[in-house]
Amino acid sequence: MFTSEKVRCVLEAGVALVTIDNPPMNALNKQVMDDIRACFNALREEPTLRAVVVTGEGRAFVAGADITEFTSWTPDLAEDFTEKGQRIFTQIENFPTPVIAAVNGFAFGGGLELALACDIRIASEKAKMGLPELTLGIIPGYGGTQRLSRTIGMGKAKKMIFSAEPVDAAEALACGLVEIVAPADGLLAAAMDLAKKIAAVAPIAARNAKKAVNSGRNLSIEQGLAIELTLAKECFRTQDKIEGVDAFVNKRKAQFKNI
Repeated sequence: MFTSEKVRCVLEAGVALVTIDNPPMNALNKQVMDDIRACFNALREEPTLRAVVVTGEGRAFVAGADITEFTSWTPDLAEDFTEKGQRIFTQIENFPTPVIAAVNGFAFGGGLELALACDIRIASEKAKMGLPELTLGIIPGYGGTQRLSRTIGMGKAKKMIFSAEPVDAAEALACGLVEIVAPADGLLAAAMDLAKKIAAVAPIAARNAKKAVNSGRNLSIEQGLAIELTLAKECFRTQDKIEGVDAFVNKRKAQFKNI
């Protein structure tokens, strides 16, 4: 399984744990971004994969981009690197398997944008999240202006972006930025427990459900229902559908085979 100096990945029982480890605050420099992309490319080829958990080493999830790199960026270089970041995070958003962000500490700037690209966010009670880019004279560029407003609503997103003020875990839960808040010492266990539940369902159905939700987000209800209909029909062609129904009828645990 993929492992580098800055990004580790461990796969066990269908669940991949991806840990960003770039001391002291897991900044998203060029190497870390390249390693994240390589890690998810490798995971895409793993046939046993059922769920992914992304977290950070130490007291930060990801505290943002490596701002020291900005000093040498021209507008054209900034455009190139920002577009690359958007592509990597969109790759995670559209990754076939469900992805959980276990936000263990600071998630600022690109760190929050990474978490927003994940399907589900679980935060430590000590987590802090925000988009401080405007204090640097720039704007969130890895999808923050788009995904935050789609997650918590336009007004709340504008407040966070314009003020550059972070929110704590309780406020993040209240506004829908995260789905679960867990004790700091139980965060990873909570994330892995949810990942294992996801790993136990039919994997083709999970992929199709994710595709239906993501695809329909910016469409009319009629267009979204059409996508849902197509993907529902696809599920009825699978052996896993036969297995799931039979297991239910016969009151046993289903043994899905991803076929």
